Amino acid sequence: MALEFTDANFETSVLKSDKLTVVDFWAEWCGPCRAIGPVIEELSKEYAGKVNVGKVNVDNNPSVSTNYGITSIPAILFIKDGKIVDKQIGAVPKNVLDKKIQAHL
Repeated sequence: MALEFTDANFETSVLKSDKLTVVDFWAEWCGPCRAIGPVIEELSKEYAGKVNVGKVNVDNNPSVSTNYGITSIPAILFIKDGKIVDKQIGAVPKNVLDKKIQAHL
């Protein structure tokens, strides 16, 4: 299951993680976000133990969303060693996200 990242746990769970972390910025009211949700869940299962995969609800966590300049959702950031190494804006097929993950493992 995808992790839930929040304003409170983002630094410890994402920025200080020793693994690549995939962060899906989303909201309940966002159709494309709901469409990509199952893909994020699949990736979290497939990469369990190798990659942290989680979601940030932008409505409930304004600080993290603002810090990363999230203006369009879904926005998926790929963070490694506390830095953004890649990003994807908008809903895309699973293989696109898979390739980005593979490139940074």
